Amino acid sequence: MRIRAGMSLAEAAKLLGTSSPSLSKAEYGKQRADLDKCLTAYGVEDEVRITEIRKLAKLAETGRRRGLFTQYGDVIHDSLADLIELEELASQADTYAALAVPDLLQTMDYACAVIESSRSWSTTRQARTFAELRMKRQQALESRQLDDVPMPPLMMRCVLDEACLRRRAGAPGVLEGQLKRLLDASEMPNVEVRVLPFTAGAHTGLNGAYTVFHFDEGQPLVAIEPLTTSFYLEEDTHTVRYDAAFNHLREQALDIAASRDFINRLLKDV
Repeated sequence: MRIRAGMSLAEAAKLLGTSSPSLSKAEYGKQRADLDKCLTAYGVEDEVRITEIRKLAKLAETGRRRGLFTQYGDVIHDSLADLIELEELASQADTYAALAVPDLLQTMDYACAVIESSRSWSTTRQARTFAELRMKRQQALESRQLDDVPMPPLMMRCVLDEACLRRRAGAPGVLEGQLKRLLDASEMPNVEVRVLPFTAGAHTGLNGAYTVFHFDEGQPLVAIEPLTTSFYLEEDTHTVRYDAAFNHLREQALDIAASRDFINRLLKDV
């Protein structure tokens, strides 16, 4: 909320009558915050948005999320915290991957290789910790709960550009393991994997990767992750276009069976 309101941590803390360290702890789930006071301070008035925020607040109280933020707080920045919440609350995530396999479908070895190659972390230990967090996030595809009530796992529909499947990362054997992981994931009832081959030509995903999150209640939200942060689009003018673009990508991509055949053929070449 603070970031969307365009406020720095210090500005928001002053407005809320607290300190920057205290507000930071609240944002990372390490201490409670007055939600109603925050809604007023950040100018949130839309009832649908308020309902969604209250759901996120409930999520913040769940044991799994508290555990993640306690164990991996050093590598969870603001935008990643938002992404984790979305993965826990959304009913469906439609992901287009242009250059790398989506986070929720990566193997540990592949994740380590991709993260280290990004040069986003100053130490190998930090990169490893970030990769471990990525593996924990994948639990959203298996089981979730809110207020101790079981929730269906996240439904994930993926369109993977052929470049994702051919780009080598890390030591020999890492790509092979990743392709096998995709085949395994494609057999999960809540995961759909489609390959967009080079032969499909130009398409609606040429501007880069993104994910459209859908919810049982409320409007979709688009997540985009450039180099240094993540940002989110909520306005209908954006979400409608991204949703339509993803549907076009699914139509251009191979069907599920043909996609599995494609990945199996690539396995013979790695």
